[in-house]
Amino acid sequence: MTTPLLAPLREARFRALVTGRSLADFGNAVAPFALAFAVVDLTGSAVDLGIVVGARSIANVLLLLFGGMLADRLPRSVILQGTETAAALTQGAIAASVLCGFSSIPLLAGLGLVNGAASAISLPAAASLTPLTVPSALLTPANALVRLLSNTGRIAGAGLAGVLVAFAGSGWALAGNSLLFLGAALAYGRIRLPRGERVPGRRPLAELAEGWREFRARSWVWLVVLQFMIVNAVLSGALRVIGPLVADSTFGRTAWGLALAVQTAGSLLGGVVAAHWQPRRMLFAGVAWVLAGALPMLALGETPYLVPLLAAMFLSGVALEQFAVAWDVSLQENIPPDKLARVYSYDMLGSFIAMPVGQIAAGPVAEHAGLSATLLGGAALVVAATVPVLCSSQVRGLVRRAPVGPG
Repeated sequence: MTTPLLAPLREARFRALVTGRSLADFGNAVAPFALAFAVVDLTGSAVDLGIVVGARSIANVLLLLFGGMLADRLPRSVILQGTETAAALTQGAIAASVLCGFSSIPLLAGLGLVNGAASAISLPAAASLTPLTVPSALLTPANALVRLLSNTGRIAGAGLAGVLVAFAGSGWALAGNSLLFLGAALAYGRIRLPRGERVPGRRPLAELAEGWREFRARSWVWLVVLQFMIVNAVLSGALRVIGPLVADSTFGRTAWGLALAVQTAGSLLGGVVAAHWQPRRMLFAGVAWVLAGALPMLALGETPYLVPLLAAMFLSGVALEQFAVAWDVSLQENIPPDKLARVYSYDMLGSFIAMPVGQIAAGPVAEHAGLSATLLGGAALVVAATVPVLCSSQVRGLVRRAPVGPG
């Protein structure tokens, strides 16, 4: 008998966790949109906008490993309360500066650095907290539900941001954003975990080295991370840079927005499917699903028509969500709890570095090789990065430890 998707909500700690993560993701969807228009209203300069947005990204990359180390040293729920409170205060300060007329680019960039630091520290703690809030038998539906509600929060946040900025202005949008982060902090404060959850800390470099040893000790971990450094770079370049260019010359911008929305809808359905379909070799199945990530690039490169593109985007959304849930469950079941956040931080660092690299490289490659050839080459890279991982004996041999239903 399969485990119902909503079964993890019976656990009070999980309800608090998923509420906090959903509100935080909601807020993180509003924040960059509102901040961008605050800069546009202030100076209208693309350079200034790049400085403010880039400051947050730099802090994210630089402090991500520190966040993983901290989450393995201190109670993760306390870290999340602190980081969401810091995010609420920084967003509130930005809102006050905009509404009261004293904002400036250095001030916005400085507060963006603080906000990015809070985000970097919170990410490994949030990702590694799920197995501490549910029994092992509920780990798969719990991860699926976290991702389902987080994706819903991102969609709702993006929509709300547009409405708030259009009708109330960027300052009030940022003020509302601050309340969302404060709500997340309050939700995290309701997570009660047993004492003795953490081991005594050592020197930071020693802890990072221990996390690195744990990361590279299992070939299935670093093989998948290497795979996704390529996959994330390719997909971010194809869908963020080249996709809009193809849309402009074929089916139009509105249709491209619809395609992105359809992919998100596929992700939502994928979360429901992942909660109920729990194969014994879950990681192998999840990695195999990644091959479907090449479909949107094939559709854009070979047949830039809307109907095949919508089908490809929907299927890729479903497929990539299967991988995401399988990956979280595999890490949470097989990495020691006191090292899990550090392993997550090395995984996240690979993605954070790969995505801007792919976005920056996509334009020059497309100018040299052409849009269609670049898209088809990207699809080939996704396949080339995935097939060797499927051939790994550790990936093929990794089996679920928790009780699972048939499937």
